[in-house]
Amino acid sequence: MSEIKTKKQGKLIVFSAPSGSGKTTIVRHLLKQQELGLEFSISATSREKRGNEVHGKDYYYLSLKEFKNRIKNDEFLEWEEVYRDNFYGTLKTEIARIWAKGKHVIFDIDVSGGLRIKRKFPEQTLAVFVKPPDLNELVRRLKERGEESEEKISMRVAKAPAELATAPLFDKIVVNSNLDEALESAYTLVAEFLSK
Repeated sequence: MSEIKTKKQGKLIVFSAPSGSGKTTIVRHLLKQQELGLEFSISATSREKRGNEVHGKDYYYLSLKEFKNRIKNDEFLEWEEVYRDNFYGTLKTEIARIWAKGKHVIFDIDVSGGLRIKRKFPEQTLAVFVKPPDLNELVRRLKERGEESEEKISMRVAKAPAELATAPLFDKIVVNSNLDEALESAYTLVAEFLSK
């Protein structure tokens, strides 16, 4: 904990899932619930911007060289090479920034990163796994987005079984077969955790 320099410490809310499970939709919904006092942890990435993404809002876009230098300098709470030369991570300064505002941090993060945060802050973290109803639905949702090539979708789908296998390692599992029910379930879990 001393590795993140701030006087105030809030809680950490982690949402992880295979791509297409709906975790981003759930996180965006929770961020709108002012009473929860959440702020989004903006991840750093070495990948290129997509579409209308904005530096400092969607991600902190770093060159591959800069990302690797920051790893060497121990500036990340967690990081992962998700695909070859495609790094994602959480900068320690990002957590300090949010805690300094008196807010709790919410993450929309891959399963490995989510579990690393849980291991580093076991008492302060609620780790939630968002599960799709099945793999066919996952594929349908990824294609429906229309954001990525068939090759990228295939890569994401190929990773999904290994990611799904990590679900029991999380504190809670939300099955997203009905979005309204998933949103309600996620809200209840987070509200209960923050009230402790």
